[in-house]
Amino acid sequence: MPEKESSVFGLAATTPLRRGLPILSILIFLLALWTYNQALLLQQPLLDSTRLLVAPSDNNALLLQKCSALRDRPNPFALDALTKKRTTSDRYEPGPQNMSYLITNATIFTGVKDDDGVLEILYSADLLMTNGLVRAVGTDVPRDLALLAADVDPRKLTIIKANGSWVTPGLVDVNSYLGVFSSPGLGGGFELDSQRNRPVSPWLRSIDGLHTRDNAFELTMAAGVTSAQVLPGTLNSIGGEAFVVKLRRTSEGSALSMVIDPPLDLGRNRGRSQEEAAHWRHLIQSCGDKTRRYGNRMDTMWSLRAAYYQAKRAMNAQDNFCAQVEAGREWESELPSTDGFQWDILVDVLRGKVKVTSDCSEALDLDNMIRLSNEFDFPIAIFLHGSEAYLVPSLLNASFGGAPAIALSSSNHRHTRESYRGSEFASAVLSSNNFSVIMTTDSPFVNSRQLIDEARKAYHFGLPENLAIASVTSAPADALGMGYRIGYLKEGYDADVVMWDSHPLRLGATPTHVWIDGMKQIPLTKNSGRSTYGTSGVASRHDNSNSDPSVLSAPGQPSYKRERQDTLDWDGLPPLKGIIQAERVVFRNVKEIWTRKRDQIVESFVAEGNEFGVAIVEKGKITCSGAEEECLLGGDERRVDIDLRGGSIVPGLMTFGSALGVEEIESESSTTDGRLFNALAADVPSIFKDVGGMVRAFDALMFETRHARRVLLFYSPKAVIFNTIDRMAYRFGGITAATSSLSRPHYLNMNDDSLVWGLSATFSTAAAHALEPGAIIQTDVALHVRITRPRFDVPVRVATSVSSQVAALRRLLFGWEDIDSDTGRWFRKAAEGVVPLVVEVHSADIMASLIMLRAEVDAKIGGQMRMVFVGAKEAWLLAKELSDAKVGVILTSLKPVADTWDERRILPGPPLTEETALKILVEHGVVVGIGIDQPQFAAETRFQLSQAYDSAPSLTPREVYSLASINLERLLGVKAVEPETADLVAFEGGSAFNLSSKVAAVISASKGQVDIL
Repeated sequence: MPEKESSVFGLAATTPLRRGLPILSILIFLLALWTYNQALLLQQPLLDSTRLLVAPSDNNALLLQKCSALRDRPNPFALDALTKKRTTSDRYEPGPQNMSYLITNATIFTGVKDDDGVLEILYSADLLMTNGLVRAVGTDVPRDLALLAADVDPRKLTIIKANGSWVTPGLVDVNSYLGVFSSPGLGGGFELDSQRNRPVSPWLRSIDGLHTRDNAFELTMAAGVTSAQVLPGTLNSIGGEAFVVKLRRTSEGSALSMVIDPPLDLGRNRGRSQEEAAHWRHLIQSCGDKTRRYGNRMDTMWSLRAAYYQAKRAMNAQDNFCAQVEAGREWESELPSTDGFQWDILVDVLRGKVKVTSDCSEALDLDNMIRLSNEFDFPIAIFLHGSEAYLVPSLLNASFGGAPAIALSSSNHRHTRESYRGSEFASAVLSSNNFSVIMTTDSPFVNSRQLIDEARKAYHFGLPENLAIASVTSAPADALGMGYRIGYLKEGYDADVVMWDSHPLRLGATPTHVWIDGMKQIPLTKNSGRSTYGTSGVASRHDNSNSDPSVLSAPGQPSYKRERQDTLDWDGLPPLKGIIQAERVVFRNVKEIWTRKRDQIVESFVAEGNEFGVAIVEKGKITCSGAEEECLLGGDERRVDIDLRGGSIVPGLMTFGSALGVEEIESESSTTDGRLFNALAADVPSIFKDVGGMVRAFDALMFETRHARRVLLFYSPKAVIFNTIDRMAYRFGGITAATSSLSRPHYLNMNDDSLVWGLSATFSTAAAHALEPGAIIQTDVALHVRITRPRFDVPVRVATSVSSQVAALRRLLFGWEDIDSDTGRWFRKAAEGVVPLVVEVHSADIMASLIMLRAEVDAKIGGQMRMVFVGAKEAWLLAKELSDAKVGVILTSLKPVADTWDERRILPGPPLTEETALKILVEHGVVVGIGIDQPQFAAETRFQLSQAYDSAPSLTPREVYSLASINLERLLGVKAVEPETADLVAFEGGSAFNLSSKVAAVISASKGQVDIL
């Protein structure tokens, strides 16, 4: 029987062998087909490329556009060209109150460098603003105005006669938390906690947490700041994307409308060409001690390297994809993503499209970040803080793409281990090495109102005048990549302009007018409805129409050449040598001499005109002062002559309010006294046998701290002896005594919300140790407590209510605690007025409760309780009541910002308000002292006195000196300072409270010697 035939593709299979042939044939055929297809695929790019030249697909055209955009870096020349083409600012908001302005006869700092590289200052010049732009600047503006008639409505042109007043670009702060660190501090407005989630978070954006109604915006504008880089946080290795904003809140009211040239992905660049829309992005990354929550420095650098490695992989994937698209291959897929955008900005960093700010202080960290920049080929725009940058200039020059700008504070050093070698001379040293220097604030240590003060201090310590002004205008603008529209006064630039009542580097100089985008922000009008502080168009006390010509020149700059070189020679830790002469010293060219009486400071000598006098000091005492012919100088070969160059001799100042002398480095617990027991949060250990855990600052005093250390060379004809004495403030600020308690600033540490802070102590800042004669001026001075509402970040379960704190204080003052205990005994003394009760408090409401409590205690105990309020930002509201109750006030901020809810009713002062808290309190007869809250700022007490003199012009020089001497002693109960043995300080080049002077010597009657510094 014949077998059935079957066919597969027409082939017969009648035998087993024949049945296998069709399968083999099929396999061979399929293999051949696959081979042919692969050959076609290999040719596909060439074929597609040819075809794309004729008619590319829509998808490929879109991909080609996206690939081109990847490599489209911001072009400074193109951006500058666009700026010059503008006739109206993109941020200008036309309206009935928005006018053109012509400033005439001004001294204008333009920020522009001339052919010799010198920053330009125009004298007797004019500036025209219209449509939100600077339209003309120079001496021919009136002529230019006629040419611009079509753009300038004469009915809306305001002419301001400057009479020589200074005009500068708006100030720029590269280190700001405005809007993301709310003022007053409320948990719902504090947007920095998210950085706790992970060490690397480049996807976070500060704009997403920018509260446009933050009260600090207005305060900062009033200080002349018009733009700021708002950071998302600096406590992790990559904090996220920062944004540069104008501080003017727009009519739209959105955060995005405040951003200068927002990046493409923010949706405000529709309809603009790629060239027009390609703007810089900004990233903040950190290293060093601040990232410790995630591990040590090796962990930090690994997290950074790992993140950039992922970004580089994503970039390479994009580049490989684009290479094939650009070679002509058609794709239906999308451009490879950067893992859901999380590495998006880091890819842009590697493509050179981001200005990177690196928050690093120590040389080790600077080195780590520079190696990272070279490993992944991206430039660093700014090193923020950079405390040790001035010590390693060659290292900075090794950064990829060139040396970054260095942004730092003038004197905010030594509060962390990594800033321990920081120096007041850093800015001058860096500028002499041709680095771009930026002065910045550092909230909450230095609030944003003090940006110009940082430039002033940098100038005092050696930064040239023009570079000091540039350090807060053109230098930060250039470092942020915004120098094509802000930071300068040039035609076509944004009309962000500040007019000052005196030279901007003078202490107390205040803006009289501030414009942002050509719209006047300061002073505001009564009906503007935009002011938090009820401003009504207040001008500074230096009216532009009647300016004293002398205040329009820069203050004198003392020479610190020797001190600066010592700082470099000693790698940031100079011994600050001085010579102590125990014999006769003659001070020549003395302008004035102030000495102490029991309860006041008196003027002992004042020169008439330019006829300066002399002062002869023998064994630490002034034996003669006055005209040279009135004092017998003699020919003693052991005599030392010191030329004060119109300087002064004044009583030594006192500092109060900080932990000076009881800690070395604030952030290092091993160098501090440590935490106190909070009797309202937990029972004090029984070993105390004291329910309140009363402590004494005297027991914790430390000498030779770096905040206070210096080495003096004792000289005599027979021997040379070295000895170490205390106090940098002694060296730079004329601070000869300090009263310190164990309290810490309320806003810095949530664990420091104790009620009882123990007893303060007063000590000499010139002592080597506690056993040295005269080292301890008074062991127990005042009893310190704090009454305040809980911070927003203190858990409710551990927070103590204000009512509970006042109730506890009432019980202690009423004498219900056994006087056999330290707590009972000292509160009994406070109730009876034996020692002052010093209360840290800011709220006027709490102050009112305490004033009533004081009356209750007096009625019950029968004493005369001495109460003093410290901080007291709202004290001005109760000036009359404080005076009637004889309650004194120690102000720790003359440029207040509402850090907490208790401080929301601050009186900011000019130019927002004509009155200041100091002025109102003094006029009502309240005894006022001046204090500080951080040890590193103690040396600046004399600069605060200058600010006090400016903010309360009714004060006499004698009263100003008293704010940091006689008044503090009276308020705190310091009794051991005898007029006959009180230290005097000689200032060279001016009075104690101006920038032109420096400490030349300290005259110590108690030691019988003169410390020549």
